[in-house]
Amino acid sequence: MKFSNVCPKCGSDQILMVPGDVRSYGAGNNIMTGMTVLSAVKVRRYVCCDCGFSEEWIDLDDIDKLIDRYDQ
Repeated sequence: MKFSNVCPKCGSDQILMVPGDVRSYGAGNNIMTGMTVLSAVKVRRYVCCDCGFSEEWIDLDDIDKLIDRYDQ
């Protein structure tokens, strides 16, 4: 959906992008990689307005933060 603007489940082109954000105490659309909100990685959501299917995407610039924190 991120690139095609078409839902892979129902074929709709009614797609919304919900931007990731970071709020106090780690609230918002994000993944925490450390102890403060400054370490949060924002997660964008793409939502189909017809069937409700959604996808989550992370900017490629933030992948290294996730690898450093979660790759065991």
